[in-house]
Amino acid sequence: MTAPVHVPELSQRVVAGLLTAYYEDDDFVRSGRRLVLVHGRYAGGAAERFSVPVRGTGERRGVRVTHATSVLGISDAWHAHQHAEHRGDLLVVTTDVADERVGLDVLGEMLTRQIVTVNKADIAKQLFHAADLDPRMREEPWKWLPDALIAAQPEEGWPRLGAVLTLDAAMRALIGVELGLDGLADGGASVDMDALLVWAGTGGAPERFAALPEVERQGIATWLAQSAGEAAPLLLRLAACGQGADAMALGVMASVLSGEAPPPDATLALGALFGSARFTLPELRAYTRAAEGTLTRWIGEAAAPQGERARRRVQDVVERADALAESAGLTAALASSPFLPSGFRARLHQLAAALAETGGAGRTQAAQEALKHAQDHHLAAVRYPDEVRAAGMALRLARWLDEPVPSVSSVDQAVHAHASEWGWVDRAVAQAVDPVHPELDRAYRAVREAASRRRDGLDAQFAAELRRWAEYACTGGCAGALLVEDVLETTVEPLAKKRLPLVVVVSGMSGAVAAEFGGRLTEAGRWSELAASGGRRAAAVAAIPSVAAVSRVALLSGGLPEAVPTDRTAVERAEKDGFTAFWRRHGREAVLFHAGDVPGPPGQRLDPPLVAALAADSGIVVGVVLEAVTDRLDHGEPGCLTNWRVDSVPYLVELLNAARGQGRPMVLVSGCGHVPDRGAEAVAAEGVESARWRTSDAAGEGEVVLSGPRVRENGGRITAAWRESVHYTPRKAGYSGGAALAEMAVPVLVLTPNVELLPPGWAVLPPENAEPMWWRARKHPAVPRPAAAREPAPLDGGGPPGSVNFGPVHTGTLPEAVTPAAGAAGPETATPVTLGSRVVATKIYERQLRFVRQKPQRRAVAAVIDALDQAGGKLSLAAMVAAVTASGGRAPRQPEGLVTVLSRLLNIEGYDVIGLTDSRTRVQLNRAQLVEQFELSGGAG
Repeated sequence: MTAPVHVPELSQRVVAGLLTAYYEDDDFVRSGRRLVLVHGRYAGGAAERFSVPVRGTGERRGVRVTHATSVLGISDAWHAHQHAEHRGDLLVVTTDVADERVGLDVLGEMLTRQIVTVNKADIAKQLFHAADLDPRMREEPWKWLPDALIAAQPEEGWPRLGAVLTLDAAMRALIGVELGLDGLADGGASVDMDALLVWAGTGGAPERFAALPEVERQGIATWLAQSAGEAAPLLLRLAACGQGADAMALGVMASVLSGEAPPPDATLALGALFGSARFTLPELRAYTRAAEGTLTRWIGEAAAPQGERARRRVQDVVERADALAESAGLTAALASSPFLPSGFRARLHQLAAALAETGGAGRTQAAQEALKHAQDHHLAAVRYPDEVRAAGMALRLARWLDEPVPSVSSVDQAVHAHASEWGWVDRAVAQAVDPVHPELDRAYRAVREAASRRRDGLDAQFAAELRRWAEYACTGGCAGALLVEDVLETTVEPLAKKRLPLVVVVSGMSGAVAAEFGGRLTEAGRWSELAASGGRRAAAVAAIPSVAAVSRVALLSGGLPEAVPTDRTAVERAEKDGFTAFWRRHGREAVLFHAGDVPGPPGQRLDPPLVAALAADSGIVVGVVLEAVTDRLDHGEPGCLTNWRVDSVPYLVELLNAARGQGRPMVLVSGCGHVPDRGAEAVAAEGVESARWRTSDAAGEGEVVLSGPRVRENGGRITAAWRESVHYTPRKAGYSGGAALAEMAVPVLVLTPNVELLPPGWAVLPPENAEPMWWRARKHPAVPRPAAAREPAPLDGGGPPGSVNFGPVHTGTLPEAVTPAAGAAGPETATPVTLGSRVVATKIYERQLRFVRQKPQRRAVAAVIDALDQAGGKLSLAAMVAAVTASGGRAPRQPEGLVTVLSRLLNIEGYDVIGLTDSRTRVQLNRAQLVEQFELSGGAG
């Protein structure tokens, strides 16, 4: 080592790094020497005693440092050290004495034979165990880096990062330690704006950065601008001036200046919030993009089931941003922000304003656009799902009010209209409520009240029809209406010919609750709903009065009760006996479990006898009665019946899973429905027997007198309330027993885990077709209904079980919209007129057929494409299956397998034309890609 030209000042870190880099413990032990002379001057105020790690041992060695300006001073320091308390420590003497002046007595005690000259770059290289160093680290502007690396060396030392210590590796290691970013120091990670923005909000981390020397802060900012993006320097300036905690919030707010000509007032207000962290507009816009990108990713994480930590992080950022915006007077300027809570509220206020306008298509169109704007807000799904749902329900009611005023023509027409439409109105009325924002709820209330008035009118018409109909209606002669006592015969028994079903009676389930359950059970694609005729959900007329002791007993026994049971025990006994007797008449064993029979012992959710009855080889029709709705009616608080989930009903999820596991179809039904409490006090009346019916003959406002063979109480004549606000007993959450449609219309949901279990003449009912048109602003059904009932036929070509084949299942002639390509087999001969038929008639499609083993029928492929096209590009799996069956094809066993076949046919050269989306529950078609890939110039008819 050569003598230096000048005398450098040496810090404690440099001395420690020098010793750690160059000397192993063996050097001291083997030589027995404890003196090191270093050319330089030890910094004033630096610690005189400290310890350094000994490489390879995990131990530490004591060090004492002093400065001497002469040979005599060096000698005195060494002799004093030999007699000191800590004489076993290593003595480091910094000095400006030349090598040739050091005496032999001192030279013999030195670990090295000459005074050490400090080269910080070489020290840094040695600390990383590297053989060479990136030459840029010895020159400007990176000459500061070796000193920083020496100063920042962690207790455990720097890791090995390769034979050559590169500038990027050194910077990652330095930033990992100085900023506290995990993984960087080991070279196993990269630094990006996501990590930096999280770091900026970490308590104490920005303060450590602010305490670094200016040259180091500038160097880190320069390198991060190149590696993490141009937004990094502004973030570091915010951290350095004490605003790291607000870095994300400020980035979100900075969108106010994203336009080409930002408002001067907003620029000044935002500049004041940024304080001394100055910025240019291009720099600020880059920072905004980075902050919004990171926040978007956090919101995505927050939407996951395990996203509680991300949800808290998002909440902290957006609430802080809103508070800063309010303090700076920027709330109005940021009203269009897709991240701020105030921006979401502004969007809902636009919807409320649109709903407040005069009715008509213009109102609903404006409200639809406002709702879409609110749904597009990034916080809508993760933070405001209830508010979005309430707004959506209010809009649906507005659309229904824009429809022609409906009317009741018969009891049968009314109960089916209730199952397919008016029950959905009841659901929307119950859920179009925003208790958090009174100004929004005022707008919703106007729509709710208008819908309720129209529903009251329908209930009044229904009560009049019911009064006339009840006089003569009885089993076997009811003017076409399905009676509750005939549900087992007409709906459940045909299923049993294919596979023994599970019958679940959700006591008190109304059409509104059934509408909620039907959508939730089929949206995931695990269950498909079936329709027996006409492509619509079944509905039956309850017995009178519409209470469990009468109507549910009739449902489960297949006939009206001769004598009405008077207590719960008698009701359950009559239901069990009646259920067993009905199925015995049909040559089958059956068993019915009530709510108390369902829970299993500790460690088991379902009772073993119930599990055994459901087993695949049991050969038993199983029925289960669940009381969740009834219990909530009797014991719940008013307003608790608004939002039903499948898991709101205890044991329903377990029963669904058990039925699916055994391959059983499932019938979800109710003995009668209910009306929710409307806030009115009880009506004083004579002859009160229940909440909604009485024995007195004098019908008052909102009541109707009912008599006839279906009336099983009071000798066949009662007075029942039809108006929902009328009840005779103290307030509860809701009531049963009256003559309103919601009580008298019994919803019947038929579900199957396997569409191959379709009885003859039945069809898949997609969730889109189960919904009214106005529910999603559609003009036509999502999938056309089958033209005629058809018997299932064997797989074309005798494919193996489970293989995907959706070929024809009839021998008659159907209209075709397909012209086969040259050489193609099949009966299709008509001219292409739809998008799907044009696709399957192309030569490109013919070539794609080579990629599938079993060639699907063209009409089925065309039908799926056309159904997706008509629905705007997205359908449920059930709707896709329904499109296949409606075209004359056979329903596939696994709908996902059908999508796989379609993707092989339509996804050309890796372009995503068709595939699964929404957690693999829906099918999505990219129409533009389809037209382009199949060279369909000019679109499709």
